[in-house]
Amino acid sequence: MADPQDLVQEIEALGEKLADAKASITKRFIGQDRVVDLVLSALLCGGHGLLIGLPGLGKTRLVDTLSTVMGLKGARIQFTPDLMPADILGSEVLETAADGSRSFRFIEGPVFCQLLMADEINRASPRTQSALLQAMQEKSVTIAGQPHPLDVPFHVLATQNPIEQEGTYPLPEAQLDRFLVQIDVDYPDRETEKDILLATTGVSEESAREVFTAAELIAAQELVRRMPVGETVLELILDLVRACRPGEAEAAEGVNQSVGWGPGPRAAQALMLTVRARALLQGRLAPSAEDVAALARPVLSHRMALTFAARARGESLGALIDDVTRNVSRIEAAA
Repeated sequence: MADPQDLVQEIEALGEKLADAKASITKRFIGQDRVVDLVLSALLCGGHGLLIGLPGLGKTRLVDTLSTVMGLKGARIQFTPDLMPADILGSEVLETAADGSRSFRFIEGPVFCQLLMADEINRASPRTQSALLQAMQEKSVTIAGQPHPLDVPFHVLATQNPIEQEGTYPLPEAQLDRFLVQIDVDYPDRETEKDILLATTGVSEESAREVFTAAELIAAQELVRRMPVGETVLELILDLVRACRPGEAEAAEGVNQSVGWGPGPRAAQALMLTVRARALLQGRLAPSAEDVAALARPVLSHRMALTFAARARGESLGALIDDVTRNVSRIEAAA
């Protein structure tokens, strides 16, 4: 068993390195600290992130900067309706040798990387979307019956446009559940937009620098899993997730009335990991109830759906999650 003092020192050292990485990222992705924290949390937990935002808000720039700062081999796929699974995974080609013999050779697709940007993932057909399912869950793909392991670590950061839905194919629930967090990228405030203009319309721009290597990121992911989680935080996670499931004994009243389906155990697993990462990014040794409340929306919103009647009444899923989180936190505090 590791010495607690050694663990504290490792966490503190990693926190300092992460602060350096975040400083490098925010030089190019300005004024979106919340988004940067959530994306870094996804990487620290070994998971994938779904970025929701309008075009022009810097999502591609963020992923490109991340690949540099975290020392990961990056690739980008622009999803379109005519994209085929082989365009992502790769394919086998028949080659003829000098002696006339023939054999198949596998040519790797862009999924064989460490940080994959799936741009506008909902524009591809379900057949193509499903090509990523095995890659995201099992970190390998199967071509012609042969398994091909992916690079380690492997992360997918996918983007979606929340407004334009014509000609798109909504992601199935099974694939949405594979994303550790949903990250909403909003418009910058006035001062942030002013900083963006000054930083990006001059003769030169800030460049990102490598802070981590792939091996160091893997070590950080292992350390995150070793961070302690208090019993109070654990119970709060369970209470929150179970309160969001309609039909459960612990379900909140508003959930039973408005939610068609709720989060499964993977949501609780995601909260257990991401609260540790958030504490680490904020320079703390262990997560608190505040971390659970802050991560409720990013972890739960893509794992729940309002009923048709609730949508017709104009209800908001985000507002409902916030309300359930406040009520559960109040109960925990009183206990």
